Amino acid sequence: MSDSMNPVQTATATGQVRTTIADEVFETVAESTPELRDAIRGRRTKTESTNKSGERQRAADIWFDELLAERLGNIDGVGAYASEERKTPIDCGDGLSVTVDPLDGSSNLTSNNLVGTIVGVYDAPLPASGRDLVGAAYVVYGPTITMVSAAAGTVTEYEVVHGDLRCQEEKLELPAEPAVFGFGGGVDEWLESFESYAEGIRENLKLRYGGALVGDVNQVLGYGGIFAYPALESSPNGKLRYQFEAAPISYIVECAGGRSSNGRKSLLDVEPGALHERTPFHVGNENLIDELERQLAV
Repeated sequence: MSDSMNPVQTATATGQVRTTIADEVFETVAESTPELRDAIRGRRTKTESTNKSGERQRAADIWFDELLAERLGNIDGVGAYASEERKTPIDCGDGLSVTVDPLDGSSNLTSNNLVGTIVGVYDAPLPASGRDLVGAAYVVYGPTITMVSAAAGTVTEYEVVHGDLRCQEEKLELPAEPAVFGFGGGVDEWLESFESYAEGIRENLKLRYGGALVGDVNQVLGYGGIFAYPALESSPNGKLRYQFEAAPISYIVECAGGRSSNGRKSLLDVEPGALHERTPFHVGNENLIDELERQLAV
């Protein structure tokens, strides 16, 4: 009998390698969180530089990006590092593509509110579809540092203590009964169809909105509900960047039993045409997203 693996074994082994690389990416981010959190002090102010989206960068945005680029780019099996703060990816060799929103919610630094980090690991060159994700994670720098990661269809929540991951909940799933909602963008900028949907949501769920995607989604994963940053009159393509924010978060929510949508279909089914492309964004319990799509289609 030949010692070589059959195609099924090869596919399984390849998938395990990809998951292992994703796990190493998450562990590297976790190990870096004490330095990242400490680095916020003294770096809350805006600089004169802007990112690819034309947003003025804070000193912390740049510092986070540079540290993560160095550490994630040095992982064996990572072939590209792309950041919301950079115009183009860094070529790291052969392997998976890693995307990072280094400091999600950095505008919250002005008022000293919640911020985080979002990571996606893709088995494809960038820009890539959410279906190419092999793993995704986000960090919340809250009263304690936590990480929620998803790989191989399973979501796990960790507390990060001195850079070490301590499991808090395995196989995390959205609660069946939704309790909270959060909607971004100015109410006067919402499209009429979304405003009508929002009126119904407000009658049944409690408002939870903090201005950092990681925190707002964390509320939904903890309590059940919906978070959206919809299309706006002034921004019909929405605000959130598909590659760095929307796809990784959608992957996590869908692995947790929820749904994502750009208003028409799962965000994981989107094929982005550009690295920094934006998209309308809606995630939450399946029944809430189903109703959203029905109302937006009218």
